[in-house]
Amino acid sequence: MEPEIKLFGGTSNTSLALEVCDYIGIAPGKLSAKAFSDGETQVEIRENIRGRDVFVVQSTCTPVNDNLMQLLIIMDAFRRASAKRITAVIPYYGYSRQDRKVKPRVPISAKLVADLITVAGAHRVVSVDLHAGQIQGYFNIPVDNIFAAPILLKYIQDNLHDELVIVSPDAGGVERARAFAKRLNASLAIIDKRREGPNEAEAMNIIGEVEDKTAIILDDMVDTAGTLAQAAGALKDRGASETHACCTHPVLSGPAVERIDASPIDRLVITNTIPLNDKAKGSKKIVSLSVAELLGETIKRIHASNSVSTLFV
Repeated sequence: MEPEIKLFGGTSNTSLALEVCDYIGIAPGKLSAKAFSDGETQVEIRENIRGRDVFVVQSTCTPVNDNLMQLLIIMDAFRRASAKRITAVIPYYGYSRQDRKVKPRVPISAKLVADLITVAGAHRVVSVDLHAGQIQGYFNIPVDNIFAAPILLKYIQDNLHDELVIVSPDAGGVERARAFAKRLNASLAIIDKRREGPNEAEAMNIIGEVEDKTAIILDDMVDTAGTLAQAAGALKDRGASETHACCTHPVLSGPAVERIDASPIDRLVITNTIPLNDKAKGSKKIVSLSVAELLGETIKRIHASNSVSTLFV
C-alpha cells in the first residue's frame, strides 16, 4: 500500500502551510510547538505518523535561528515517530547567502545548515529559488529547487503591457534576468554598481536601453532594499517610464519598507515564501503572490513519484 501523505506546518509560515493543505485536499497535521521559559523549543506530534510520507513546511526566515531549530526538532520528532519518509519543504532557505568563502577564516554556513537538516532526519528537501544553485550540492539527499518564475511571469504578462526591459541589479543575476526577458520577449539591461573611492557613494551605470520603457528589476530576494531603491532611482534618471521590481523572497529587514515607499519604485511584486510583517502589509507598493499551488503540486508529484521538472517546461 502507498503510504498516506501527511503535511505539517511549523510556526514560521502557518498561512502558507494551510494554503498548501487546501490545494492538496488534506487536513493539516496536528503539531504543537512551544518554548520553555529559557527559550528552548519543545515540539509534540499529536497524531500517528508511523509509516507515513511526511512533509513539513517551514521557512527559515526571521527569527532565523529559532525557526531553523524548530525545523530540526520537528524532523527529529518525525524520525523517532517512525515516519517512512521526511521531506523538509523550506520555501526560504536561510543562510543561503553564506554559500562560499568570500574571504579567509569565514564559514560556509549554507553547507553547515544542509548538514544539520540531513542529520535531523530529512530524506528530501524542497526549496524555492535558492540563492545559489550549488547549494543543492551541499546535500547528500535529493533536493528539488523549484522556481517562482511561472507565478511572476504570469503577473507581469497580465498587468504590465508596455515595452518591457528586464533589469539585473548586478552581474550575478544576469542569467535569471535573461531567462525572464526571453520568455517575455523583452530587452535586457544590467546595473553595474561600483564604488569610486573610499567613503564615496556607489555609482550605478546602466548597460542597456531603458528610456521610455517599463523597467522590471529582477532578483531572488529583497533584504534592506538599499540597492533596490538606488537601482530604481538610476533607472528613473535614465528615463524609464515605469519602474517595478520582482523578488521571490521578501526578507524586508530594517528600513526596507520605508525605503521602498520613499523610492521611485511603482510596485514591488513578491511571493509569500516569507510572511509579510504588519509594516509591509500596510505598504501600497507591495503586491504578494502565493506559491501555495506550486508547492502543493510539487508535493503531490513527489508523493506519487512523478516528475517535478515538467512543471517548468
